Amino acid sequence: MEEPIYATGMAAKLRSQWDRDEGLGQNHKAVKFLGQDYESLKAYCLQSRKLFEDTLFPCAASSLGFKELGPNSAKTSGVRWMRPTEFCRCPEFIVGGATRTDICQGSLGDCWLLAAIASLTLNDNLLHRVVPHGQSFQQEYAGIFHFQFWQFGEWVDVVIDDRLPVKDGKLVFVHSAEGTEFWSALLEKAYAKLNGCYEALSGGSTSEGFEDFTGGVTEAFELRKAPSDLYGIMRRAIDRGSLLGCSIDGPFLKCTHNLSRSPTKLVRIRNPWGEVEWTGAWSDNSREWDSVDSSVRSRLQIRSEDGEFWMSFSDFLREFSRLELCNLTADALDNSQLKKWSTSVYSGEWRRGSTAGGCRNFPATFWLNPQFKITLQHPDSGHSDCSFLVGLMQKDRRKKRREGEDMETIGFALYEVSCAPTNAAFHLKRDFFLTHASSARSETFINLREVSSRLKLPPGEYIVVPSTFEPNKEANFVLRVFSEKPANSEELDDDVVADLPPETQLDESQIDSSFKNLFRQLAGPDMEISLTELQTILNRIISKHKDLKTDGFTKEACRSMISLMDTDGSGKLGLTEFHVLWEKIKRYLTIFRQFDVDKSGTMSSYEMRMALESAGFKLTNQLFQLIILRYTEDDMSLDFDNFVTCLVRLETMFSESHYCTPSVSLNNQFTYLLSPQFNTNNTIRDCE
Repeated sequence: MEEPIYATGMAAKLRSQWDRDEGLGQNHKAVKFLGQDYESLKAYCLQSRKLFEDTLFPCAASSLGFKELGPNSAKTSGVRWMRPTEFCRCPEFIVGGATRTDICQGSLGDCWLLAAIASLTLNDNLLHRVVPHGQSFQQEYAGIFHFQFWQFGEWVDVVIDDRLPVKDGKLVFVHSAEGTEFWSALLEKAYAKLNGCYEALSGGSTSEGFEDFTGGVTEAFELRKAPSDLYGIMRRAIDRGSLLGCSIDGPFLKCTHNLSRSPTKLVRIRNPWGEVEWTGAWSDNSREWDSVDSSVRSRLQIRSEDGEFWMSFSDFLREFSRLELCNLTADALDNSQLKKWSTSVYSGEWRRGSTAGGCRNFPATFWLNPQFKITLQHPDSGHSDCSFLVGLMQKDRRKKRREGEDMETIGFALYEVSCAPTNAAFHLKRDFFLTHASSARSETFINLREVSSRLKLPPGEYIVVPSTFEPNKEANFVLRVFSEKPANSEELDDDVVADLPPETQLDESQIDSSFKNLFRQLAGPDMEISLTELQTILNRIISKHKDLKTDGFTKEACRSMISLMDTDGSGKLGLTEFHVLWEKIKRYLTIFRQFDVDKSGTMSSYEMRMALESAGFKLTNQLFQLIILRYTEDDMSLDFDNFVTCLVRLETMFSESHYCTPSVSLNNQFTYLLSPQFNTNNTIRDCE
């Protein structure tokens, strides 16, 4: 699918907001992935008596992968796409409820995903948000199934056919132990379609699956440097219905488990693959149970080799490497007694030259990043600080693996603005970040899908600045804030404003005689300057300024200038009109030289933003992105003629709106800013 044209961004943003207000994107009203509607497709198949064939995720090599599962790989040799009804005598969707034995790994490195699926089998409510009821290989079977996943702020409904990769009569990827149950294999296929292909699922963390199956936000703890109150954090997480997973990292082992708690300082762990269990203290038949009251022992002790076991919290910290804790949103928690997080979700983007400013190591551009304000008002019970989670997630990166791209290195920083000047309601500029230290930040910048941190700060107003590590790295992202007590949050952006100096409209008698003589020489007998004459004049003048880089003013640029200055509708400029334009260009030249800090003769994108403000224009991030896309060269530089053209067009827009609701006027003219040639086209880093 092609990337959306940015010129439609404002309309799309409004449409998206209206849809969200009507519930679209929530689990009960999921977005139809690729526009496919399950009910109508199924009805058509039943009526036509044809089994569904999904043309948008075809039975082809491209759906398997691109490298290890590519067209000529050994792993895909001999693979056939078959329906369960073609190689299984009595296929079932779910038999006797979904269990962990329904999930056996195939020849794909997605154990992280399977561990998350196994966790779903412990909670029917969560399971059936992902695996909708009423699907069967018997009643109204049409070869079509559907599943729902949370994706970057909204739920999507993914339709698939039931043709699965088979080799030597067996499923290549996920399968059930019994061999007759297919919900897990079909779920894996739907998730592969969502991410582009099966191979895109290779490698990941359980937290990614947790989040895509629940809409929650995950925080990870390295157990060798766990916080002192980790056990309390785990207990509070259980009180909120959170999912917990732990794993062991070693040179040959990556074993993921599911976790629950007991009332004492023990932890109960479940290996989703079964069989392998802990054999130390508090294991199934250990002596420690002999000292426990018989009524408690009968309730807690486990004596079967089912993959579930107890161990002490201290042994847990020593033996396991990592804990992942997925905090659920309020809409996923049906139990009214569970304590629920207050949540805010924002979508944003980093765009080269405009909003991809890099981390704080790059002070010249850091301020260009999107900014979000959080207002913390209610301290935790019995404490002076407010607890909250910030999660920064980059979007759709698995899909880009086919193109040789992967995760960007991302992180965030927070700044207190309670005592900042009144412009704290707007996008903060470079000087603020040069004079203020961060109050908190993500622990690292890392190339994971999501970076999250649990933070505690005093009540007040804070700015969250999400960024890639280096400037000019492009990606879309979702920023989420989870707070234990209600907290207000909003995206910061400038209002669209033009604060321009007043124009002095002089009578001909007030204009300097030397300028009049110059005008007579330039204008010719008709005493008016035409489009062609204006282009000749400006290019002759600009060629004398050797410190400026320019390709020369185009006819289109000169037409914009005449449109702005032509008060009598003649299509030409008279003496007074040309005088006003001349004064404007002189002012633009002064601003250009002032903000061309490196004296390169061109304007960098971040210099451009400061220059625009000096010229009197405050623009939203989206409008600034459009300007950069329209007027800069491939190296994101802006020469003088494009600088002048941009300012002239901005002034034209504001003058046409008569300075009334200028934001509406500008947003309705996005395409005016775009040229006809517009064409859309686990590393850890420390931020100082």
